[in-house]
Amino acid sequence: MPSSLASTLATVFALLFGYALLQMGNTLQSSLLAVRGGLEGFTATEIGLVGSGFYVGLMLGSLRGGRLVRMVGHTRAFAALAAIASMAPLLHLLAMDPWVWPVTRALTGFCFAGLFIVVESWLNGAANASVRGQILSVYGMTGMIAGVAGQMLLTMGSPRGFALFCVISMIISFALVPVVLSRAQAPAQPDGDAELNLGRLYGQSPFGVVAAFLSGISTGAYYALGPLFAQRLGLEAAAVAVFMACGSLGGFAATWPVGWLSDRIDRRGLIVGLSILSTAALLWMVLLVPEDPPRWMAYSLVALFGAMVIPGYSLILAHVNDHVPPGEFAAASGGLLILWGAGSALGPIIGGTAMTTLGNPGLGWLILSAQLLIALWGLYRMRQRAAPEAKEDFLVMPVQPVSTELVAVAQEAAVEREEAAAQEALAEAAAPEPEPGQELPPPR
Repeated sequence: MPSSLASTLATVFALLFGYALLQMGNTLQSSLLAVRGGLEGFTATEIGLVGSGFYVGLMLGSLRGGRLVRMVGHTRAFAALAAIASMAPLLHLLAMDPWVWPVTRALTGFCFAGLFIVVESWLNGAANASVRGQILSVYGMTGMIAGVAGQMLLTMGSPRGFALFCVISMIISFALVPVVLSRAQAPAQPDGDAELNLGRLYGQSPFGVVAAFLSGISTGAYYALGPLFAQRLGLEAAAVAVFMACGSLGGFAATWPVGWLSDRIDRRGLIVGLSILSTAALLWMVLLVPEDPPRWMAYSLVALFGAMVIPGYSLILAHVNDHVPPGEFAAASGGLLILWGAGSALGPIIGGTAMTTLGNPGLGWLILSAQLLIALWGLYRMRQRAAPEAKEDFLVMPVQPVSTELVAVAQEAAVEREEAAAQEALAEAAAPEPEPGQELPPPR
């Protein structure tokens, strides 16, 4: 097994490339469905249901996808799920119905959860413990960049036609090639899934449990309804693509600085600060931005929004892992995943209803409310309990987190390294000092 980051990246390059293709196809499909739904006369509530369907499928796939992989193996599972996911965009094209699209989108979400689990398992098997956390961060950043590229593919054709749906199908089909032909070895799947206990998780981190749910509402509503929001601002398809890409770029640019800072201060304070800033930005957007704003203003505000909201799940996961024992990382990650997925499924429904009732500002009011609740709950919890003295490493999570195994092994490897370093320091301190004039024994 490769021991250095460079050699490991060389081994898993094909996996990361296939994962990037999957993310490109998925983000293009998400934006295209929102824009095309608006052109077809779907209401904002109906488009919200379409977006919610994806997150429902993603959550179910996260819980059941591992079982499928254990039954048939990594390669067969990946090939089958990619084939179904490649077919789904064409089903959207054949059935322009607001009640069919949520079901088809849920099917896509289920397939993508299984696909991501396969890729993450392969990454886990190919990475040495010393670089596993770095590989997970590279994996998360790869997904963000691929998402930006996928958004920009919306400029390749008219959303009124069929070509973009075919492009999505082709991209997902091509993702099969590098992953299936990869020489990276997949590990054996564990016999059972991590035991989930949301009550215990709440006892360990009340702030993290509530914040994960509210973070899901924010990001789920944004990704599902952001393209419709931009379209109703008067932006054409190409400008909608730039609008969504700016949000993802803002999140990408902020992730590393935010992670670095979170390792040095109370993570709750940082999350609260970002939530307050995002609340102020959203309030400005809702109250002061005109219905047909200059494009630079729309792009700048959504980039600022992405910088403050998109890194939220990674910060929350790191905060929760600061409060759980090393052996419970997988269970904690799984619990947060359920909460985040539930929020992500609920956000588009509430956001779509708000846009139908209040118009375009309804989406901003929803996300503003979720971010404000995170800030208020965080301020309250900071008065109830002090920040932990010891912290786990910050890890960059994918935009759509689905698996708990890679997070757990990366965190546990970091704990093992810290314990080994502490034992070595104790051994050196306990070693007897040589008497004056006595030479040290030569190194072996």
